[in-house]
Amino acid sequence: MSASFDFDLFVIGGGSGGVRAARIAAQRGARVALAEVLGNDGLGGTCVNVGCIPKKLYSFAAHYGEAFGESHGFGWEGDRPTFNWATLKANRAREITRLNGIYGNLLRGSGVTVFEAFARVTGAHGIALSTLNADGSPGHQEFTAKHILIATGGTPHVPHFVGREHVITSNEIFDLEPFPQRLVVVGGGYIASEFASIFNGLGSKVTQLYRGDQILRGFDDEIRHFVAAEMVKAGVDLHLNAGVVDIRQTDQGLRVECEGGARVMADAVLYATGRVPNVADLGLDAVGVALGAKGEVIVNEHYQTNVPSIFALGDVTNRLQLTPVALGEAMVVVDQLFGPAAGKAPRSMAYEFVPTAVFTHPSIGTVGYSEEKAREKFGEVTIFRSEFKALKHTLSGSTERTLMKLVVDTKSDRVVGLHMVGAEAGEIVQGFAVALKAGATKAVFDSTIGIHPTAAEEFVTMREPRAAPQ
Repeated sequence: MSASFDFDLFVIGGGSGGVRAARIAAQRGARVALAEVLGNDGLGGTCVNVGCIPKKLYSFAAHYGEAFGESHGFGWEGDRPTFNWATLKANRAREITRLNGIYGNLLRGSGVTVFEAFARVTGAHGIALSTLNADGSPGHQEFTAKHILIATGGTPHVPHFVGREHVITSNEIFDLEPFPQRLVVVGGGYIASEFASIFNGLGSKVTQLYRGDQILRGFDDEIRHFVAAEMVKAGVDLHLNAGVVDIRQTDQGLRVECEGGARVMADAVLYATGRVPNVADLGLDAVGVALGAKGEVIVNEHYQTNVPSIFALGDVTNRLQLTPVALGEAMVVVDQLFGPAAGKAPRSMAYEFVPTAVFTHPSIGTVGYSEEKAREKFGEVTIFRSEFKALKHTLSGSTERTLMKLVVDTKSDRVVGLHMVGAEAGEIVQGFAVALKAGATKAVFDSTIGIHPTAAEEFVTMREPRAAPQ
């Protein structure tokens, strides 16, 4: 470690990736500082404060609404409870505050110096902090670091159009007041689709508008069409090829006008049309750090920018915007800079078989290649699929169906894609992701005994391939 700098590592950003990198580097003996503008949020970044965690909690809440109705088929009688939006918000806020505290304790317990301040890069090794003094006056501090890590994440992007001031983003949706009886969701990505499902389950009349041909671009096409149909069946009013022209406030609420003249009235309009890297005012351009077309920090395979002492990871690099990916990247950076843990080899990151879940209702779990991408990469592929009504719904009265799909490289017999739409898809696919990472073949799947009766066993009992497209 170099004594010629104030710190060995200065991390800008207190999200999952930044906290992990700071904490582990400190445990390896480095002198580490981390700066984060806490404001109304605490440590943990998007995931903890306005992303994965609160979104999953609200998804659980929405599922209860479905479960009360389904319980009658299992002999439960009585009136359905009423939903209290204020209680959900308060309980969520309390849990997030608890998690913020855990992140802070982990950092400080590891010896990390934490600054509640806006940090700006002033040079290859320089950082300036803008703070508030005890009397409320602006303060200024400057430090040097041998290595600087940019882990500032991303932020929702709302395009410019007439009425832009009337919309909210995923940052504000969790504390929206009052509860929207009519919600318009604009966008077709996973964030838009998740919130459409969640608020539909909580009792809103949800209209989802997407300018494309089908939601969830980038996912397997069959999965996209299947989950869209299930969402519509559950009550989401999905409009495709529906671009928004303007939004105006009226006596009856917000009037959303679409291309072609169609109009939708709403109490709130959620724009979930993409996220952009958080690089504003960081000073990166002034010190020559290369940025991409969307503002993303360009890094090499070692997460190093073109300025050798400055690194970046997570959503600010606009690769895979997933919390576990940022955590994995953080471990790679720390191993490179300060050495791996005792007895361990340096870590590396591979992006080929990263599992992910989308918490629509029903949910999606996926790992590996879509059918379309697999055909591009491997040529001939064999598809196995199973569509069915889950055992639970034989009594629940729900018409929800489950879809499972395997994509197999015909030449090697290796399973290169695994996709599911159905209850607990993420929980099921996580385990199968290990098999795909390990290179499991379809023969290995076939020789694996299933757990009965579960939905997951379908992945090891599919024997007949789907007929090849004509």
